[in-house]
Amino acid sequence: MYRPLADEIRPENIDDVVGQKHILAQGSMLRRIIDSGQIPNMIFYGPSGTGKTTVARIIAKKTNRTLRKLNATTAGIADIKQIIDELDTFLTPGGVLLYLDEIQYFNKKQQQSLLEFIEDGRITLIASTTENPYFCVFNAILSRSTVFEFKSVPTSEIEKAVERAVGIMNSRRDTPARLEDGVVRRIAMSCGGDVRKAVNSVELLFSASFDRDFISLEDAAAISQKSAMRYDRDGDEHFDILSALMKSLRGSDPDAALHYLARVLETGDLTGACRRILCSASEDVGLAYPQAVPIVKACVDSALQLGLPEGRLPLAEACILLATWPKSNSAYTAIGKAQADVKAGRSGSIPRELQNVHADGTGFEREQGYKYPHDYPGHWVRQQYLPDEIKNVRYYEYGDNKIEQIAKSYWDEIKK
Repeated sequence: MYRPLADEIRPENIDDVVGQKHILAQGSMLRRIIDSGQIPNMIFYGPSGTGKTTVARIIAKKTNRTLRKLNATTAGIADIKQIIDELDTFLTPGGVLLYLDEIQYFNKKQQQSLLEFIEDGRITLIASTTENPYFCVFNAILSRSTVFEFKSVPTSEIEKAVERAVGIMNSRRDTPARLEDGVVRRIAMSCGGDVRKAVNSVELLFSASFDRDFISLEDAAAISQKSAMRYDRDGDEHFDILSALMKSLRGSDPDAALHYLARVLETGDLTGACRRILCSASEDVGLAYPQAVPIVKACVDSALQLGLPEGRLPLAEACILLATWPKSNSAYTAIGKAQADVKAGRSGSIPRELQNVHADGTGFEREQGYKYPHDYPGHWVRQQYLPDEIKNVRYYEYGDNKIEQIAKSYWDEIKK
């Protein structure tokens, strides 16, 4: 019976697991829990192919509990009931360690059906999810579990798994295949931090080279011609990449901004990129260079009209400009303070001199008292604009950039 290489190569002990050193290294919390043999309910959160299932299997072997595995995409209440029926029988003498994959697909009723047995310890739950567990796992389960985050595996760690996979595939051949320099690294780099994808690529590469004793870098590139980068428009990866794009623009790093732009465009998400770039023009460059908004808007409009792949050019231009322009968040901060006051009810009546003079009804006509600024030197006259309750509040503070400081100097001279 055919057995996928990714399953055959699965590590049997913690030391052979690639990546996840932050939770599996000697002395780390999860490693100490595993070594103790006292396994609590846990939720493994992270991208696919990062070792969640592997670690769960290793944990099951280190305990006296029977491993049962369910995938929430296909399992239901009947499957849970079958496991519950096995409790306290010779089939599960030490209880059950239930590995529930993709727990986010279980509804509230399905998740809560496990509560009683998790509570009394007959079932130890290890659940995995690629989505944020604080959003997709119900509080009753979450409060009884410890969350451990699995991260994308670094290229250097994936290379170890790729080399091991190559060794296994060569052991099956009469004449081992020779790999061109760079093949292992190319496979490791193009799997998006997913060990399973890297191992599958090795298996596919050897299958396609069954009659050859040499595997070229060109072959490896053909196997991974479309980047296997992680990206899920409805999941964390979507927001992580877009967030990284905007924070790179804010941080004035044009190289990082272009990198994340390329990752977004690789998925075809032109709209998501345009939205973040437009926002950065006002939020991060702001009044340090007010012309950023119309310039970036023109770039975005061009990109949307051109579509991909040509649309990458005006967006790249916009990213470089935003990343290299001076920054000011004075407008962002000012409107935030003003909105906070309004939401908190700190407002008051609009001063009489600012009210609409035409709104006065018969019998209420009276001198409004409004002073028309253009009638005064410098087109400015001192008068109160804010309501009495907050007349001395200040929301806007001039930024320390050249343009805002010029404006400050101008008005300091006029208002002195």
